[in-house]
Amino acid sequence: KSIVKSALALLLGLLISTIGVDPMYQFPRFTFGSDYLLGGISFIPAMIGVFGISEILRQVSTYVGKYEITIPIEEVSIIRLFKKALLTLKKYFMKYVIGSVLGVIVGALPGAGADIAAWISYGVARQISKEKEKFGKGHMEGVVAATSANNASLAGAWIPALVFGIPGDSVTAIVIGVMLMKGITPGPRVFIDQATLVYTLFAIFLIANIIMLPLGYIAIKSLVRVFLRTPRKFLTPLILTFCIVGSYAIRISVFDVLTMLILGIAGYLMEKNGFPVAPLVLGLILGPMMEIYFMMTARKALGNPLEFVSRPLSIAIIILIILTWSTPLINKIIKRIRAKY
Repeated sequence: KSIVKSALALLLGLLISTIGVDPMYQFPRFTFGSDYLLGGISFIPAMIGVFGISEILRQVSTYVGKYEITIPIEEVSIIRLFKKALLTLKKYFMKYVIGSVLGVIVGALPGAGADIAAWISYGVARQISKEKEKFGKGHMEGVVAATSANNASLAGAWIPALVFGIPGDSVTAIVIGVMLMKGITPGPRVFIDQATLVYTLFAIFLIANIIMLPLGYIAIKSLVRVFLRTPRKFLTPLILTFCIVGSYAIRISVFDVLTMLILGIAGYLMEKNGFPVAPLVLGLILGPMMEIYFMMTARKALGNPLEFVSRPLSIAIIILIILTWSTPLINKIIKRIRAKY
């Protein structure tokens, strides 16, 4: 709703991402003498805190009178479920296409991952939507855009993994490690020397997607019943437990649990005061990547800032960024002019 508040949240995320050791000069920053902060702030506990803990706090703070909420469970047949899915896909087909294309592009960027793809697709869908006010309330248009990008990015992550041997996300990083252990070196030669392996991977992807249909249906039928019929007084502590275990399991660190709790409280206070938390998480994830490439270019150009606009592609990207940021302002000006005349 507010570009200023979104920008402040983004800057806060970028600030948090600078905690730890400088990637270029290996100098500790904002660690305050603590060894725990040398490794920086892990974005997984941060995301769990900002989205999970803040939601728990919001649920607890809005408790008034009767705590239990009764939600009727609708019996849905598999045919009706798929029919509804196809109708939704037909209605928001362009959002599905846009999300899929963005997902592949972002997924192909090394280290970007599905989270960034989903948020970018969601933001683009909201900008071009005729029903912006419905976003953030479970509107299917936003769900289609985000989930299609999320799924497409998983496939896109294999592009740098197989072609260059650079992991696109955490999953492909593990697979590359296994391939190296088996004596297979990912890269351009793998398509020539190990063509059978590549086709086998493609076949496995196809089979996995087909298997996801019955598994997804079983999960919908079973888990929805469990969560909707479990009393909130039991469900909330259970979710909190999973949040703590998930944060601890990333690096087997109690410090990550503390990070999750602190950022969870911060996320709750931000949302309560109208500050979106998604830009904070994006800043935290993209901050290290942005800093590394910025420093590499700055060193190559000997500190000359004009190097960033020395090529047509970089100029085009900068213009696109400016247009994206200025679109809401331009729309407001056009609406005011139309209202006057």
